[in-house]
Amino acid sequence: MENSNEIIDELKQNGCKIIQEKNGFKFGIDAVLLVWFCSESIRNNQSLVDLCTGTGIIPLLLSSSSRASHISALEIQDCYADMAQRSVVLNQLQEKIEVLHGDLKNIQNYYKKHSVENVTCNPPYMICDHGKQNPEDKKAIARFEVMCTLEDVVRAADYLLKPGGAFFMIHKPFRLPEIFSVFEKYHIEPKRMQLVLSHADEEPAMVLIEGRKNAGRRLKIEKPLVVYNPDGTYTQGINKIYGIN
Repeated sequence: MENSNEIIDELKQNGCKIIQEKNGFKFGIDAVLLVWFCSESIRNNQSLVDLCTGTGIIPLLLSSSSRASHISALEIQDCYADMAQRSVVLNQLQEKIEVLHGDLKNIQNYYKKHSVENVTCNPPYMICDHGKQNPEDKKAIARFEVMCTLEDVVRAADYLLKPGGAFFMIHKPFRLPEIFSVFEKYHIEPKRMQLVLSHADEEPAMVLIEGRKNAGRRLKIEKPLVVYNPDGTYTQGINKIYGIN
């Protein structure tokens, strides 16, 4: 490749290739779990927007695991948006996936209001203490709320979703009270939730949430998902998600 700081990795789940930084931010298990969590809920010929797409891992995985007819991906960092677009071309998925470079706080500049059935987001998890994060640090932008907050993300989802549309997000359990509060503010009702534990005897590390626009109140709690066995290997459930026999 022309850029010596880039590598091409092959995704085990569907054989797609993704361009990533060799020594920079790479996608993690959280993106894979979010795709698994939402895939079966996406119906035939529905549209989807992935917010905070990074290098495009979620659209690439959803291109084969979901029935979405069209996937749009929005990313604020131009370097990652460029990688995502080149990955789309590399996999010849231009007819199914489009990548936009833009700020979700200005979502109205890129999409029509209430125009899609599904929104996904693997957002920055951590609250940014003012002055402690470099706004030019690409990793900080991906992990901390430097460029957008939880409310910015939910507001964008509210703008995008048709009535009854679904918002799928992975986040940190310690922020659940705030998540529920912001969901309520923007009329997105939590409908399904699943906690993710690194090990069975530990407290949850992540939470998967499905919300529905203007839906009635009823929340289904799925069985917790455990990532690792006591010996450090993946559990049977995670192997299945990754397509490992």
